[in-house]
Amino acid sequence: MPIRRHGFTQTILDVLSEYTNTNANDVLERSSLIQYLNIKTEAANRGSNARASYGNHYAIYILVEDYLNQNYHISGEYNQYEGARFSDLLRRQRELPFGSKLQNHALNHRLNQEFKKFFPNETVQPVVRDPETNRYWINENLLTITCGDRKVNLAESIKVIIDKYIEVRQKAFHSFIEECQRILKLKDRDAESAESFVVDLLNPNVDARIFEIVSFAILKAHFADKVIYWGWSLDDLNEDILVLYKTGRTNANDGGIDFVMRPLGRFFQVTETVDVGKYFLDIDKIQRYPITFVVKSTDSVNTIIERIRSQAIDQYSVQQVVEKYMKCIEEVVNVPRLISIFNTLVERQKIGDVIEEIVQQSEVEFNFFSEEEFIDSELL
Repeated sequence: MPIRRHGFTQTILDVLSEYTNTNANDVLERSSLIQYLNIKTEAANRGSNARASYGNHYAIYILVEDYLNQNYHISGEYNQYEGARFSDLLRRQRELPFGSKLQNHALNHRLNQEFKKFFPNETVQPVVRDPETNRYWINENLLTITCGDRKVNLAESIKVIIDKYIEVRQKAFHSFIEECQRILKLKDRDAESAESFVVDLLNPNVDARIFEIVSFAILKAHFADKVIYWGWSLDDLNEDILVLYKTGRTNANDGGIDFVMRPLGRFFQVTETVDVGKYFLDIDKIQRYPITFVVKSTDSVNTIIERIRSQAIDQYSVQQVVEKYMKCIEEVVNVPRLISIFNTLVERQKIGDVIEEIVQQSEVEFNFFSEEEFIDSELL
């Protein structure tokens, strides 16, 4: 399969030239691990909104770093190494940019699974793990290649490639925050640019985390001045404003529900897919409680619902079971609906609230400051 070249590929080739003293294109052609990094760094030059994942990058990085720190690229005795401890690897991973909330999934299975998907004919996998001792190794067979009559070790190159990728992503997200802050200052003088900026963040190619943050900001502002009255009797009613809360980190694959509304107890889940398995799993994990899906799709609401229903009928065949699940879908909010809500907020001069929330949530999500500082700032 031909190697796809993109904006960051030249950076990879430059690093390979510098650190291997070998023809960089030959190295790229011969190393499946370098090809994998080439695939995984395609988001580097697409700006702050492009999808960028770090778990698999960092699983490789911390194992290679452990390998280099003990000079196994020089001594050649890695096959005698007792392996890196999981606790040490996890601590190091969380010290890295964007890594503070990463879990152990990449180390335990996700990296190997994805690598196998891209290279089904490769006989080895990147991570070697001993479940009994919970020790880990990078597969040295993927770190070394033969070019001509030379054996080339790629460990240093791999570490530098990932360093440069993360540096590019950091700059992109810093630029994104700065742009948010600039738009916030200009919102009254240049409302059109501010509106366009927010709407662009709902495009299908936007990073899933950005989409979730912007969706939250729009919906939170939408419900912020809606009042309900409730109580145990007509003579004793409480007046409350609807408040939307984020329940965790974005795109975390943590099994949680993304937004919760008080005092109605309404649940919201953000998703990129129209996969019935994903929808019904979310419904099952809250015991078939009604749930609103915020879908990163420009398809009509009716189209999305019918696609879910059609898949459900194919999967379950029993109409009664399908309808029980379908009744749990309280509402579907698609991209056009989000834009419509946002346009109404603009008319009501609430655009500043939306952008401020985007800035605040993005700073937390991308670790521009700690969550403790964020909480403190909320209490001031």
